[in-house]
Amino acid sequence: MNDFKTLREVAAQKGPKRLAVVNADDEVALSAAVEAMQLNIAQPVLIGEKAKITSILNSLPADFQLSNIEFVEENSVEAAARKAVEMARSGDVDILLKGHLRTDQLLRAALDKKDGLRTGSLLSDVLIYEDVLSGERRFVGVTDGGLNVLPNLEQKIQIIKNALLVFHRLGFVKPKIAIMSATEAVSETLPSTVDAHKITTLAESGEFGDCEIFGPLALDNALLTSAAKAKGISSPVAGFANVLVMPNIEAGNTLGKAVKYIGGSQCAHVIMGAAVPILIPSRVESIDDKLNSIALGVLCCGQ
Repeated sequence: MNDFKTLREVAAQKGPKRLAVVNADDEVALSAAVEAMQLNIAQPVLIGEKAKITSILNSLPADFQLSNIEFVEENSVEAAARKAVEMARSGDVDILLKGHLRTDQLLRAALDKKDGLRTGSLLSDVLIYEDVLSGERRFVGVTDGGLNVLPNLEQKIQIIKNALLVFHRLGFVKPKIAIMSATEAVSETLPSTVDAHKITTLAESGEFGDCEIFGPLALDNALLTSAAKAKGISSPVAGFANVLVMPNIEAGNTLGKAVKYIGGSQCAHVIMGAAVPILIPSRVESIDDKLNSIALGVLCCGQ
């Protein structure tokens, strides 16, 4: 898969999955959930105050029947988050989508040590966008711009493994993973380059399975063959990276927003590492972006 049209089509073949929209009185989230229902990608389960949710649904231009949507009444943000997590734990829903609540409010319930969705793995956010720098449209991933502030070496290893799960679900048999920094030269003064070199060595020993991993790489020589050639970098990852593993949350978040707001690409992203995919799109993301994230979540079910 290399474009969002195909992603939605494949998700429809695998769907519909049960999508819990947490505190669902959010117009954009509801619009995306209804469209996902119409495309057979997901079956919405709307958790929150039914009166508020129904009022928004009735204002949408989409043609659908309220009787086709399931409601779960909860009268507070915290209760809605706990109920969604409970339903995910029991297998009653397959995916969680953030509605009208903050990310930390949803993740607090998901990460509860007793009643949450922990699996023993690190949670990390994987964003995908349509890259066109090579002259051909293709998916490129960016991780982690959403959760892990300054990941250490072990956390970066888990972030890579989460990204590999996503890209294998997207049909990439041997994903090419670039470990990013500001330069391709290893220097003790830039710790991210040292981590990148260690991860590259681990990959050569077979730590990550069927993939290609190389770093450190800067953004230009990760995505542009001309830049990789100019720098004399011969790795099969250089110029052809499918996933960009960023050194910290600032870099990941900035790049993720740049490809959308400067580059003009649609996006999708999913949190991996929990018992079910968790979708935490920001309040400013479009219906299309949230629909793409739902489709990506469907592909990542049963991780």
